[in-house]
Amino acid sequence: MILGAIVALGVEEKDLINDLKKLEISDFSIEFSERNKSGISAIHAEVKVPHEHAHRHLHQIEKIINDSKLASSIKNRAIAIFQKLAEAEAKIHGIDVNKVHFHEVGAMDAIIDVVGACIGFELLGIEKFICSKINVGSGFAEMAHGKFPIPPPAVSELLQDKPIYSNEIEGELMTPTGAAIISAVCDEFGQIPEMRIEKTAYGAGTRDYDNFPNVLRLFLGNSEKIEASE
Repeated sequence: MILGAIVALGVEEKDLINDLKKLEISDFSIEFSERNKSGISAIHAEVKVPHEHAHRHLHQIEKIINDSKLASSIKNRAIAIFQKLAEAEAKIHGIDVNKVHFHEVGAMDAIIDVVGACIGFELLGIEKFICSKINVGSGFAEMAHGKFPIPPPAVSELLQDKPIYSNEIEGELMTPTGAAIISAVCDEFGQIPEMRIEKTAYGAGTRDYDNFPNVLRLFLGNSEKIEASE
């Protein structure tokens, strides 16, 4: 959803993909398409990578990122996100961070999601991130270790001290990858701050719900323009 939203916000697809190729990983592609979600036009990003059985450790993911030709700021932010994931998993399983064996989030598509988001943030020149209260969904989710209530353990840990809620929407509305990105980059949580909105964009999720737009909405704003006009 984040990749779709940042492209909708103005990041050029070719610029995003060209930067992702600096990871020097196996062949991949990202298909961007317009989707209608409960009447809202949004961009859906589908990452396609060759099937793999690799379940990576943190140091392996860090090596992939550090060995790339990406800017240091992008590398540092992406590694910080994966470190948050590793710390959450380590606490849940009661093991050392370096022994965390990533499953879903260690897959190449998750690496592209995280690094791609960091590239997009850099290209957009975002200086501060603010997030609303987070709807985590409800029900149960199937994961590598079994069936868990929503929010699953990793999401709960990553969103500790963050404002969350759940309503009648059944399904997992926040993944560990998304929770790690948000918790790593967001400076504040809560109400929309005073700002001048420059652009609004929507990233489409895969699932469809009745009377509920499964989208991520991003505002690109500037508070300096408000201060200057007062």
